[in-house]
Amino acid sequence: MILTKTPQRISIIIPVLNEMEAIQKVLTSTQPNTNVEVIVVDGGSSDGTLEFVQSLGIKVLSAPRGRACQMNMGVTAATGEILLFLHSDTRLPANFDTMIRAALNPLQTCRKIPIAGAFALQIDAPLRSLRLIEWGVSLRSHFLQMPYGDQAIFLKAEIFHQLGGFPELPIMEDFELIRRLKRRGYIAIIPIPVVTSARRWLKKGIFKTTLINQIVICGYLLGVSPQKLVRWYRHQSQLSLSQWFKSVPKLILNINFLK
Repeated sequence: MILTKTPQRISIIIPVLNEMEAIQKVLTSTQPNTNVEVIVVDGGSSDGTLEFVQSLGIKVLSAPRGRACQMNMGVTAATGEILLFLHSDTRLPANFDTMIRAALNPLQTCRKIPIAGAFALQIDAPLRSLRLIEWGVSLRSHFLQMPYGDQAIFLKAEIFHQLGGFPELPIMEDFELIRRLKRRGYIAIIPIPVVTSARRWLKKGIFKTTLINQIVICGYLLGVSPQKLVRWYRHQSQLSLSQWFKSVPKLILNINFLK
């Protein structure tokens, strides 16, 4: 009699807040699978997201609003040896579970044993400028070892607990987790992409969205508090392009005063 080894269990943790338009496609992308559980953590949705997910029989938790807090809450209910953190507007590729297990458990001939991993990124819109964004993401992920949360970060639960989980920051929680992982080892990038919504680029503008993100990263690295950064981020997102351009020099001149 030949005994087959049960594949490592993967727990997919999806933080949501008013994602009724996107969540069905995201959940569909988690199927079919082998030995995978899905946990949705709601941050106070009022658009029917919570009720819809519950109607599917998927495990649902509630947590205070905030992606880091919601994802950490999801981990408390996870039973998998591997954790996969999936944004609520990002769809997984077929056979994602097989690829994740292979990435975290490479053949013995491999020189580098990954401590974590993520997928390549595809943005769901046909604009050429978004192909440039994807190219930049690929360079950052491979050469700087810095994938972000919309690339579906995964790692072994043991490592996640050793790191103390996501730092409960109002912004930059994925950035900080990856920085901590980098100090401990290699981060694998699966070349098959996840597909993420283009909505934030289309709503705010591709150039504006990209530059705001880079300013927030620079501010964080310079020691600006995440609380002040998230207030600035939300304010800038509401400005027109001309208003925003006028505000950027002032921010750069006064960035030290934000600390």
